[in-house]
Amino acid sequence: MSSIRILPDRVANQIAAGEVIERPAAVVKELVENSIDSGATRIEIEFRKGGKSYIRVEDNGRGMSPDEALLALERHATSKIQDAEDLNLISSFGFRGEALPSIASVSRFTMRTRTEDFQHGTEVVINGGKLLDKKDCGMPVGTVIEVSQLFNSVPARRKFLKTDATETAHITYLCRLFAIANPGVAFRLLENRRTVFQSPACEKLEDRISEIWGRSLARDLIPVSVDGPDGKYRLTGLTAKPGVGRSTRRELVTLVNRRPVDSRTLGFAVLDAYHGRIQKGRYPPAFLFLEIQPQEVDVNVHPAKREVRFRNDGDVRRFVLGAISETLAELREPPPAPAEASDPTPAKQAPSPSAQPADQAKPRPAIRPAATTATEKVKAGSTTVADHRPKPESAPATPTRRSDWQLIRLLKNRYALFNGPKGLVLLHLRHADQRVRFERIQKTFKQNNPPSQGLLIPEPLELEPMATATLQQHLELLNKQGFNIEAFGRNFYRIEAVPTWLDPSEAVAFIRDTIDELRQRGSSRNNDELIWQTVATLAAEGSYRKNDAINEYAAQQLADELFQCDIPHTSPAGKPTFREMTWADFERHFEH
Repeated sequence: MSSIRILPDRVANQIAAGEVIERPAAVVKELVENSIDSGATRIEIEFRKGGKSYIRVEDNGRGMSPDEALLALERHATSKIQDAEDLNLISSFGFRGEALPSIASVSRFTMRTRTEDFQHGTEVVINGGKLLDKKDCGMPVGTVIEVSQLFNSVPARRKFLKTDATETAHITYLCRLFAIANPGVAFRLLENRRTVFQSPACEKLEDRISEIWGRSLARDLIPVSVDGPDGKYRLTGLTAKPGVGRSTRRELVTLVNRRPVDSRTLGFAVLDAYHGRIQKGRYPPAFLFLEIQPQEVDVNVHPAKREVRFRNDGDVRRFVLGAISETLAELREPPPAPAEASDPTPAKQAPSPSAQPADQAKPRPAIRPAATTATEKVKAGSTTVADHRPKPESAPATPTRRSDWQLIRLLKNRYALFNGPKGLVLLHLRHADQRVRFERIQKTFKQNNPPSQGLLIPEPLELEPMATATLQQHLELLNKQGFNIEAFGRNFYRIEAVPTWLDPSEAVAFIRDTIDELRQRGSSRNNDELIWQTVATLAAEGSYRKNDAINEYAAQQLADELFQCDIPHTSPAGKPTFREMTWADFERHFEH
């Protein structure tokens, strides 16, 4: 066994880099945090090949003197804390003094910096932890750091990096978070010398979100501003209107003292506040700033400072839950119907449901039939009641019966009771609808040219970079299955057509959910199989629910279509679609 010895500083820095610098986005995070701490009002970030080959962060902050520039590259050199007690009062972002030496140990590192007290700047060049050069240079006040050939001295770690598109998406998302967290700082992000986004300093958070995340999202948010007792807590920001939800947590952003963090305490508090206000299984988009006394929160529990720990978790949770609940309760605008919890992007064919009176809120026609009688609908000249199933243009007023069941009545908007040839049949409407939709989609995906319907007005679709990368990866296959989605600028698309089984008003929400599902499932399986299973599963999840309204005509038609399925007895999840009690069963029951 070898003897114990002290590691060289270079090796220690590379080990520290393994904890702090996981990927190129982590480099950007550490450098931007230092820029913010330096008082910068303008920050420019540039990168190439997902940050693997080149990263540059430039700011107009205070800068460093020549001596400070060298000292900053020593381990645990920091101006933020002096003793252990200061850890309880941290108000800065970077404070450990590990970032710069860790980054410099696994890359070719160049730093140029200047303070107002000096007429010239200082340039320091390091490669793989070795100092190559230090000299004077001309530059304005501020700091410029360039990182190239990341992980050149540790090639094993470089193998764990993802594709350029994935690493680019991580950097872009991170920079968006910093821009949201610091609306008073002007941000510019460039990829391969092309601007990804640019935002001047904004007085209002709404303006920054509109510029960075898109106007459609900003329109569906409401302001939050609640002070806690004794000034201990304060919650500000923007949160979703009732009924607005997304399929992932990606747009549920929480910040503690302006630091973007992952916090189960905050996340669950927000979700609890929306219980009953959005569809189950969906997440409200929100950008929430919690201000708390520094000694009440520990930001030093994770090497990359992604997580925080509160001294009084219960108090924080109750405050955030109460603040969001109070804000939503005070909202005078009538919320959309519960079924409206698909996507916040408003459809162009009709006004947004949140802008309509409650009794005129538009239902989800692709999934939930409206509460209108068959007689009224036939008089209006339609063959079905807002039914999502495609029909011939001149269908008869009464359906061609394919099953031998005769509808007796609907029960609790959840079941349909039928008179069958052998006895009474109880049909579970949701399970039956799931089976019908699932098999219809499955069959269309096996066709070379599945039926499609063009949109009179194309639906705009704005995505964040990671979603764009996923959509681009599967775009050709989706377009072969009845969709027509075309690129319309960077991170922008237009939905020109959708399959006949999908209502056009659901197109944007459905594509967003499909992208989220594809990202979560990965692409290890065959792409064709992955696509159709994802789409079919989402369609089944969005099928009829017990709080929806359905009429007798649609229920009878659902039963007829169920018996055209290959597996009519169960839903795609294996749950029974109907239960039959024969006349013989009744007779045996009454004989005992």
